[in-house]
Amino acid sequence: MSAAIFTGSYNADDVQILLKVIAVPDTSVQEKERQIQQEQRHYSEMLSHESLPSAQYIQLFHQAMQDNQMQMASDCLCLAQKIAERRKGEIVLVSLARAGTPVGVVLKHTLSQYFQRKVSHYSLSIIRDRGIDENALNYILARHADSSIVFVDGWTGKGVIARELKQSIEDFNQRHQCHIDSGLYVLVDLAGVAAVAASAEDYLIPSSILNATLSGLISRSVLNADYINAQDFHGCVFYQQFAEADLSQWFVAELLGCIAQLRLSTDHDPSAEIDCIALQQQSKAFIARIKQQYKISDENKIKPGIGEATRVLLRRVPDLVLLRDKDDMAVAHLSILAKEKQVTVLYQADLPYRAVSLIKDVS
Repeated sequence: MSAAIFTGSYNADDVQILLKVIAVPDTSVQEKERQIQQEQRHYSEMLSHESLPSAQYIQLFHQAMQDNQMQMASDCLCLAQKIAERRKGEIVLVSLARAGTPVGVVLKHTLSQYFQRKVSHYSLSIIRDRGIDENALNYILARHADSSIVFVDGWTGKGVIARELKQSIEDFNQRHQCHIDSGLYVLVDLAGVAAVAASAEDYLIPSSILNATLSGLISRSVLNADYINAQDFHGCVFYQQFAEADLSQWFVAELLGCIAQLRLSTDHDPSAEIDCIALQQQSKAFIARIKQQYKISDENKIKPGIGEATRVLLRRVPDLVLLRDKDDMAVAHLSILAKEKQVTVLYQADLPYRAVSLIKDVS
């Protein structure tokens, strides 16, 4: 493992990203999808080419910021408060790369600035069916108490990663006699599976609609034995060539500005209670209904919520996009992406979420 501290395009006091920078040849989205569905390769072994978003899409992102940054800032503040209440002493935020990273950076500054807490922040990889990066976890445990760790992500869709985390950490604790809390802390918990969440509302989290240029210029994590050996952290590509379009630090500064405003306002109201059981039942019923309605056998092809629906359009082969309301500005970017990729959009007023993407069967 390299001794140099990797922070992506963030400042050194924002985060330490526990990923090995590698160069991976691009696999086309179509080819990647085919290999995943035919079980020839795991999704984490391949990366598709990541390109910069169009000017029109960037305009939509800035609109999304205008409309939603106060809500996201409020949720970050609320989550920071909940973390501060649940951890005595040092707090070690461990964000799940990469969607968790911007959230972790904002939380780190919020906890140290407004709650006067000593906070460290690491970002590591967790992969569906492959678990958490144990080398990265051991790196953190060599430096901090196991009881100080808090796992952070942006949102839950169906709850797959929250369950993967729980299983991974329970196994790890048993093998190493540790007491790491396996709970996931998120801004938005659509599936009702997070340990702690600020909200359960399917709103447009601005960081969910951009890729590397909002996450420290890193790709999603890669676990491929051709590049990663047993001692390495999981891998990522560092898109230094996108530096001029990078909004990672700008985004954090914008959100911290909003949090400063919220701290001054007397009517900042922390989150309402979240009914996890109702959310879990809603999620389960919805998945069952969509599987039947669209003849889908593999529920990994169903991606509920604005954040997950967006990721499908950015890096998978979408079959259909389902939207609850065609006039909803929060899903305008999905209409644009669907048009760019020639994907059919259907409107379904009874959706429990504002958007859902279905992945095409290409096998």
